[in-house]
Amino acid sequence: MKIQCSLFAILFLVSFFINAQNLRLKTDKSTLKWTGKQITTKTHFGSLKFKSGNITFENGIISSGKFLVDMTSLLVEDLQGNYKQKLEGHLKSDDFFSVEKFNESSLTILSSSKNDSGLDVNGSLTIKGITLPIKFKLEDLEMDQEEVRWKGVLTFDRSKYNVRFRSGSFFQNLGDKLILDEIRIETLLDFY
Repeated sequence: MKIQCSLFAILFLVSFFINAQNLRLKTDKSTLKWTGKQITTKTHFGSLKFKSGNITFENGIISSGKFLVDMTSLLVEDLQGNYKQKLEGHLKSDDFFSVEKFNESSLTILSSSKNDSGLDVNGSLTIKGITLPIKFKLEDLEMDQEEVRWKGVLTFDRSKYNVRFRSGSFFQNLGDKLILDEIRIETLLDFY
């Protein structure tokens, strides 16, 4: 009986490790683009860099993972010169993301399930030390022995992470100075 139980345990572990892949993010090839809008339809956009990322992929889904984003890398890409520098400084200030105090943000993947074009993902997003649940989709772009790539779109409500500047959730009568709370993140994830 002991031999049979030991054999079963060994087969289970071998099966788990054959089916599970631990993948590491290629931080130099992966991209993260942000977009924010004002009520006037004025839009600003830019990028951030990943510090690290890894996922466990098994049975065709992501079972777990974690991504760290370097908030000090925040760039504005729709402006030039002094306007660009001024907005980057403002977004890094306490009015927005308090980058000096919170130089990292993170996304933890807790589970996923298959959909027609990829995966529905459940996780938690941490910004300014505040962690909240989040759901988003990953589209499978390429998956073979040498390359695993996904495209994702994630939207979060900045007011829930204490990002208050010109937010209608905190201030009234902002008129055309109102900045919408919804921030859109588009990402291309490339793994080893």
